[in-house]
Amino acid sequence: MNNKVYFLSDAHLGSRFHPDSRERERRLCRWLERVRHDAQAIYLLGDIFDYWYEYRYVVPKGFTRLLGKLSELTDAGVEIHFFIGNHDIWLTDYLSVECGLILHFEPLLTDIGGKRFFLAHGDGLGDDSRSFHLLRRIFHSRFLRRCFSAVHPRWTIPLAHAWSNSSRENGGMQPYLGEDREYLIRFAKKKLSALPDINYFVFGHRHILLDLPIAEQCRVIMLGDWITFFSYAVFDGERVELKTF
Repeated sequence: MNNKVYFLSDAHLGSRFHPDSRERERRLCRWLERVRHDAQAIYLLGDIFDYWYEYRYVVPKGFTRLLGKLSELTDAGVEIHFFIGNHDIWLTDYLSVECGLILHFEPLLTDIGGKRFFLAHGDGLGDDSRSFHLLRRIFHSRFLRRCFSAVHPRWTIPLAHAWSNSSRENGGMQPYLGEDREYLIRFAKKKLSALPDINYFVFGHRHILLDLPIAEQCRVIMLGDWITFFSYAVFDGERVELKTF
């Protein structure tokens, strides 16, 4: 019976910083095969790829196992949602047309099984860093994207991977900072004050596992990642539970 909803984020497939990318891709495909039998929907909440850029006529090399498995599941009627992250923001329509995915370029507020969910990758939400918002404007600029597209992929793809790896070598993600310092938790509390009917905030991005109540009927879920934890969340119609594979 297809009555469960699954959430997963931050696989960073193709990352040069994590040498076992292909094995993590195989593991993700095995997970998709397992959950397909009871999945009503699957939400992939960003940074599934460490770098993804769709030129007009070409897409990045690799990921054939995952793309094939996603296409197989959507062909079988499983609803799969794909959210952009800060590493795979440069989508057009390839994943929707070829693989049948439902693409989301903004956070989504939606009802699932009688519960109210706020779903997002999480980058940029509640983060007041000026440098981060400057980079975000650059990465989302249509003009700069057209300029980037004019450069041959033999130069842009190595550049993108070098940029990604440099942030990790310089410290990468911080560990859990505590309820008062985590900007996604602060964002969720502020959003909840305006929309008190939200039951779950589900985020990726931070690479930490967290299930935190912030009100009597509301919890913040952070999904961990598919690098260290191989974690995901499942909603069975009653509650959301974090699990590892």
